[in-house]
Amino acid sequence: MDKDAETFLYELLNTPSPTGFEVKGQRVWANRCREFADSVDSDSYGSAWATIKGKDENAPTVMIEAHADEIGFMVKYIGDDGFLRMDRIGGSDWATARGRRLTLHGDKGEVLGIIGNTAIHIRDRKDGEKAPEVHELFVDIGAKSAEEVEEMGIRVGHPGVYADSAIPFGKNGIVGRALDNRIGGFIISEVIRRLSEEDTRPTATCLALNAVQEEIGGFGATMASYALKPDICLVLDVTHATDSPDIKHAQHGKITMGGGPSITHGTANHPMIVERIIELARDREIPLQHEASSRFTGTDTDSIYHVRGGIPSALVSLPLRYMHSIVEMADFDDVENVIRLMTAFVQSIASDEKFAVEI
Repeated sequence: MDKDAETFLYELLNTPSPTGFEVKGQRVWANRCREFADSVDSDSYGSAWATIKGKDENAPTVMIEAHADEIGFMVKYIGDDGFLRMDRIGGSDWATARGRRLTLHGDKGEVLGIIGNTAIHIRDRKDGEKAPEVHELFVDIGAKSAEEVEEMGIRVGHPGVYADSAIPFGKNGIVGRALDNRIGGFIISEVIRRLSEEDTRPTATCLALNAVQEEIGGFGATMASYALKPDICLVLDVTHATDSPDIKHAQHGKITMGGGPSITHGTANHPMIVERIIELARDREIPLQHEASSRFTGTDTDSIYHVRGGIPSALVSLPLRYMHSIVEMADFDDVENVIRLMTAFVQSIASDEKFAVEI
C-alpha cells in the first residue's frame, strides 16, 4: 500500500461516522476520491458516490458499493446528577461497554465520556452477575448537574462512538473500531483509483457508492440505487472470520482471515454475477472463500437488488474478526485481494453485457 493510501485509510477509519451522522467521514472519503474520479456527488441524506466514465456510453453502468456508517451510542436521558443514559445506534454490543471511553459529538465539539464501571469490590454479585442492559449503562462526562451537561454542549440526541482508533497489528494486519465497513469505503475508493490509472478506461461506467444508514436497515443504499439506476451492482461488506477459538463451523460456516475474499451464494446474489466472480478469481489466482445465504445476506445487497425492476447484484465480503467491537481485525492481504477482484469485475463488463436469466 502506498503512503497516500495508508494515510487516507487511517484518517477515514478514525473519523467518527455513526449512523445518521456520517457527514464528517463522508467528506474525508469524497475529498480523497476527488483526486482521481471524474466526478463526486452526494444525495440529500449523505450517501456519496464517485464516478469513472467508461469508454462506451452505451455499455451498462456497474455500481460497486460499501457502507459508510458505524455503530455507536446516542444520548437518551440526562439526569439531574449530570450522568447520561444512552441508547444504541445500530448493533452496538453493550455487554462490553462498561469502562470504555466514549467520544460524544455535541454542539460545542467533542466531549470525552466514560461509560461507568462500578468497582468489582462493591457491585452486588450475590446472585451471580450478568452484563447490564443498555439502559442500565451510564456515562460520566465530568459534570455535576444537568445544567453543567448543557453548558458542555451536550443534549439528548447527540451521538457518541468509542474513542479507540485503528492501528497496525501483527505482521500484516489492522485492528480498531469501525472497520465495519469504513474499510470497505477505502477499498472501493482504491478500485476507482486503479481504474483511473489504467492506460485504457473500462468499457462500462463505474459508480463507487459509499452509502449511509446500513447499520439500521440499508436505507441509504436503497435511496441511492433508486436514483442512480445502475444496471449491475457488486456490494462489499465485511463477514465473520470464524477461525478464532470456540466458534462452531457447523452453525456459522468456515471463513478464515487471510484466506481471501468471500463470495455469497443464494437469495439476493445473482448466480451469473457469482459465476463471473468465481471465474475471475480463478483466472487471476485470487483466493476465494464461499458463504451461503439461504434467507438474506444482512447487508446492503438486500436493499439494492430489488430496486425498480431489479438490479443484478452480488456480495463480496472481507473476512473480519471480532465484529462490532473496538478490536475488529482484518488482514491486508485480504484487503488487496478484494481490491484486485472488484477491479477485475468492473473491467470484465462488456458493451453488450446482460445478466438476465432466460426462462
